[in-house]
Amino acid sequence: MMSSKKLLSYPMATIAYRRSRPWSHNGPLLSSCCLNSSSAATRYGQRGDGRRFVSTDASSQNIFRSSRPRRIILVRHGESLGNVDESTYVTTPDWKVPLTARGREQAREAGRRLQSIVVGDDPGEGPHNVFLYYSSYRRTVETFREIEGRLRGADGINIIAASEEPRISEQQFGNFQNVDEVRAAKADRIRFGRFYYRFRSGESGLDVYSRVSSFISTLVRDCYQYRKAGYDLDRTDVIVVTHGLSLRLFLMRWFQFGVEEFEDSNNPENADIVVMEKKCNTGEYRWYQIDPVLRERLNLPHRCGPASKIDRPTDGGDDAGF
Repeated sequence: MMSSKKLLSYPMATIAYRRSRPWSHNGPLLSSCCLNSSSAATRYGQRGDGRRFVSTDASSQNIFRSSRPRRIILVRHGESLGNVDESTYVTTPDWKVPLTARGREQAREAGRRLQSIVVGDDPGEGPHNVFLYYSSYRRTVETFREIEGRLRGADGINIIAASEEPRISEQQFGNFQNVDEVRAAKADRIRFGRFYYRFRSGESGLDVYSRVSSFISTLVRDCYQYRKAGYDLDRTDVIVVTHGLSLRLFLMRWFQFGVEEFEDSNNPENADIVVMEKKCNTGEYRWYQIDPVLRERLNLPHRCGPASKIDRPTDGGDDAGF
């Protein structure tokens, strides 16, 4: 049993999510959009012996009500110099590779699309809140700046915060790179598998998965803190500007699909936007899902779509499924 001293060392959001044991949409999740503010919250869980339980607790609603954003929007950076000329990596560190002129225009167009997604057809009451995370690589920073510039000047959008986040950076391929060696290694990676293949002096996909998982825990805590500060998360979107592989591994962790399913998925194009939208049924379940057209193009598994019959929890950890 955890001592009270050790328990107090955890952030409050972590404690709350440990108590609730959230799951992916394959398992029951409390939905703020399905709750009546005057009703008690229904909480679902699983005992240590594997038996399911349901409890109704008015106080638990104070923790979970509106604690999940309306959307989580993942954006891949625009076209970079390295995307069009691999010899760039011989003299330029990967993290300093800039966007091309075309990439900047792609980023501006992504900003316009994001404005339309965030505001939508229903202006509602009050501003639409946004907070952003972006990889510390130059190409993602430049993509973020184009997006932020568009959103900051838009009517009806309130940017709460923007944070640089190294954990959602590109997979490390090594330092200054020999083009022929990297090409040969990438060919080997296709035969071996992207998830477990490790580049010499670099990372495997599993390494990136681990740091992206850590980032998701931070996102969870930040959402809790913004809700606690009074922001309506049913009118709040999270935007994450990242890289192709990191984006796919975020989806893998969030929706808890397997390595084979990850290997079958496709990389998004430059400046692609992947929208995870919060949904709920007429009862007490909620989940996130991705548009079916994009899901098919990226060859994502079915669990990234509408929730089917909810008949079992998927226990993936404290932040699993959010």
